[in-house]
Parts: sequence; C-alpha cells; structure tokens
Amino acid sequence: MPKTELKAIASARSGDKGEGSNVGVIAHSEAAYRFLVEALTEDVVREHFKGINHGGVERFEAPNMRVLNFLLEDSLGGGGSASLKTDAQGKTHGLAILRMQLDIPQDVLDSVRPA
Repeated sequence: MPKTELKAIASARSGDKGEGSNVGVIAHSEAAYRFLVEALTEDVVREHFKGINHGGVERFEAPNMRVLNFLLEDSLGGGGSASLKTDAQGKTHGLAILRMQLDIPQDVLDSVRPA
C-alpha cells in the first residue's frame, strides 16, 4: 500500500497555546476517524514534529466531532510574544500535520470520496 498524505482523509486547524501549539485533526468520515484513532498516536505525532517540538505531545479525543486534538508542549520557543520563530503562533502546524504520510487503507480513502 503506498503512503498517502493525511490531507486525503482529514483537515486541520492549529494555533498557539503559550509555549506550545494546539493541532486539531478533523476526520472527513467515521471510517477515517476510527483509522486515525489507531494510527495517529502521540508517538507518531511527536516523531513528525521532532524538529520543532522540544516537549511532550498530548492527545485528546472528541469522537462526537471526529476530532483528535494534539498539544505540542514546547513548539513555539517561548510563545507568541517572546518567540523569535517565523511562525510564533503555530498557524502552520496544521498544514504540517496534513503533509504526514501514512499507510491509509483503501476502504478509508473510499469513505471520504464522493460516490
């Protein structure tokens, strides 16, 4: 199975939370959400953001909205007003997670495509 970018089955939003950033991943179908609950773990997200996040990663689930929310605890270098980073508010972190490549099963890909 070829790797596919996460954006094929989800959308994302992100922003600053003090020294860290908040990244919400919104699954486009129930099948996509079930897949992401299993595949998009804290460890997978930590590895994906290892170049910018120097703290832990915490995941929160909101199944009624098909959302996984990740807190990257130290990704902004001191927070919006103190950071020297180009993206001091973490607005690009949502786009970054959508570029993650996963082995997404065909039935999950089919569940988000119009018939």
